[in-house]
Amino acid sequence: MSDTITLDVAARDTLGKAVKRLRKEGIVPAVIHDHGKASIHIQADFQAVTKAFHAAGRHHPVEISIGGKKYTTLIKNVAIDPQLNTVIHVVFNAVQANQKVVASIPIGPRYSEGNEASPAERSGLIVLAQLEEVEVKALPKDLPDQLLYDAEKLVLVGDRVTVVDLDVPAGVVIETEENHAIATVFEPSALAAANEAAAGDAEEGDETEVDSENESGAEAGTSEDEISPGGKEQKESKDQGRNPEKN
Repeated sequence: MSDTITLDVAARDTLGKAVKRLRKEGIVPAVIHDHGKASIHIQADFQAVTKAFHAAGRHHPVEISIGGKKYTTLIKNVAIDPQLNTVIHVVFNAVQANQKVVASIPIGPRYSEGNEASPAERSGLIVLAQLEEVEVKALPKDLPDQLLYDAEKLVLVGDRVTVVDLDVPAGVVIETEENHAIATVFEPSALAAANEAAAGDAEEGDETEVDSENESGAEAGTSEDEISPGGKEQKESKDQGRNPEKN
């Protein structure tokens, strides 16, 4: 895991729709959820929040101090403005430094020195990525920034790597099914044929869907759309569908 990430925050009294004023001043409203206790409303400088989010993602602890108390947190939800593509609200989960937590960790390939592709790709085959992250359990301090697999194993059509092939550091337990495929090698023509077949099936399904929608008479633009924090979520959970300004 990389160096400690800290975020300077202040207590927040501005709630509800009034937080729009904070955003105009370059301040991001946020909240800390602390194990069933009352939520802690906080605010922080936009640039500082953006930097912390890009550095921490959802798997790296962020140290927050407020009211003389320190919190070790993980970012749970981030609301993004769909037009400006900027952070407008963050939900932090407080965690105990001595208790294991479950987090989503990104995965990626490791190539041999001097290479930027697997043997299969270097010979003209296609490697289809089938998993981007895995769930792990570890102490906050032991959460890795990324887990890698040996891409040099991908040589021939049909070769694949699974979760069990990941390089896992001590103190980290993988929660995702170990036989789940991460990447598989395909012949380009075979993959193209499969994609064309899938596209044909999708078109038939779309026609049925359109008919169904026309019959229902449903209107576009509901009140739920109006209170949604935006269209670009980082794996939105049920919590994040709520208006972040009320947090």
